[in-house]
Amino acid sequence: MVRDYSAFFPGGAKTGEARRGPTTLETLGWDPFFAQQIDLEALTKTPPVRVVAVHRGGLHVVGDAIDRIIPPRPDATVGDWLLLDCTQPGSSRVLSRKSVVKRRAPGTDRQVQLIAANIDTLFIVASCNQDFNVARLERYIALAFEAEIPPVILLTKTDLVADPQAYIDAARALSDRVPVVPLDARGDEPTQALAEWCKPGRTVAFLGSSGVGKSTLTNALAGTPAIATQPIREDDAKGRHTTTRRELHLIPGGCLVLDTPGMRELQLADTASGIADVFEDLQALSAKCRFSDCQHETEPGCAIRAAIDDGRVNAARLLRWRKLLAEDAFNSASLAERRAKDVAFGKMVRRVMKEAKSRQQP
Repeated sequence: MVRDYSAFFPGGAKTGEARRGPTTLETLGWDPFFAQQIDLEALTKTPPVRVVAVHRGGLHVVGDAIDRIIPPRPDATVGDWLLLDCTQPGSSRVLSRKSVVKRRAPGTDRQVQLIAANIDTLFIVASCNQDFNVARLERYIALAFEAEIPPVILLTKTDLVADPQAYIDAARALSDRVPVVPLDARGDEPTQALAEWCKPGRTVAFLGSSGVGKSTLTNALAGTPAIATQPIREDDAKGRHTTTRRELHLIPGGCLVLDTPGMRELQLADTASGIADVFEDLQALSAKCRFSDCQHETEPGCAIRAAIDDGRVNAARLLRWRKLLAEDAFNSASLAERRAKDVAFGKMVRRVMKEAKSRQQP
């Protein structure tokens, strides 16, 4: 059967046609950004599907009357849109993304790990207990800014502290561009507090360490305890891993929610502009230093040291900024080196194959 995909293109509905409900693809987040990347003929031959989960053995993709597992591939992640080649699914085309969240993968192999794609809002979740960490929040915000995804800080477990205001103030001080929403992750409060961002056809993601309430928030939005949750450890407020894979959940009548496993390690790479946006106050001050290569230590005429001396800037913030800059520079250089080696290896393989083929010819 040839499916009619004309409604998925801008202006696809006929003039005067009765207003219809969202199609299956629109419910999954399909919009003109993706439709404009392909013509109708190709769209019919290779139906669009969205990656809704990443498993060890493959990618779970869903589309119009399509729900299947296809082979895994390193260039696709949860949230991606593919044009499915039904006969050779490994050859399916990955459409250009609105956004992508990535990090340097844990370990020593200097790989980039794709975390999620085509996210409209990134909810950075932190809890009001001893696991609250300003430096970690700055990392997540830099990641969001680099991906050009609007971030929102959600402060959970507000009901477990006598006064959460200190946590709220610390979170708001990080950036004027990031809203801070304190809430109880249970009950109806998340649905009401997050309604502005959780609209039909939108995709949001919860990012944060284990035990901060990401799965609880997803369950609250869904109105069902579909995802298992676990209590935090009492001695250090650390969480236990509940979510083991990245998976999109369709909220009835609303958005798609990505619940992610807690990240023990978030190494930044290729995020220089994101870091600059998080520390835009220090970035602006550094432009006023006497020397263009000022290290903001003991140099005369350092505008940042002057701001620290008169109390406008916290010295700890300067240290965190310098640490992230150094980490990003090191990881970015390492990744660039890896890419160069991969290119060189590929050229060598092609040369060897060409030589072998020429020797086989009479």
